Amino acid sequence: MASTVVAPPVDDPRTRGRLTIPQRVVQRIAAQAASEIAAAGGRAGGLLGLGGRVEQGARPKVTATLSSESVDLAIELALDYPVSLRTAARQVRDHVAERVRTLTGVAVHRIDLTVVAVGLADRADSEGLR
Repeated sequence: MASTVVAPPVDDPRTRGRLTIPQRVVQRIAAQAASEIAAAGGRAGGLLGLGGRVEQGARPKVTATLSSESVDLAIELALDYPVSLRTAARQVRDHVAERVRTLTGVAVHRIDLTVVAVGLADRADSEGLR
């Protein structure tokens, strides 16, 4: 006589548990994604916001506000000069939203950009991704 194996019932994925993504992780992913745009960078040096310099190797400062289903991001970044601020802002917003959504599964509800510095580009390729 053959024995029959009965598989345990499959639970609804929503009842199995929960994955928590810390705010700090979302901030770091967004900062890295913003820095992947060639015209964008961060600030380096300075004290209390004074005397800093534009450094394309530095990551922008990001603040994330997580809710149950989405995230709002505030990004402080430096941009190369000359660059179209509108074009650079669109590139940063689109790229950050796509990377955060892809890597975390969290929808980006809003991205506020603050350009804290504009500096001379130190490389010839100031368009596209790094």
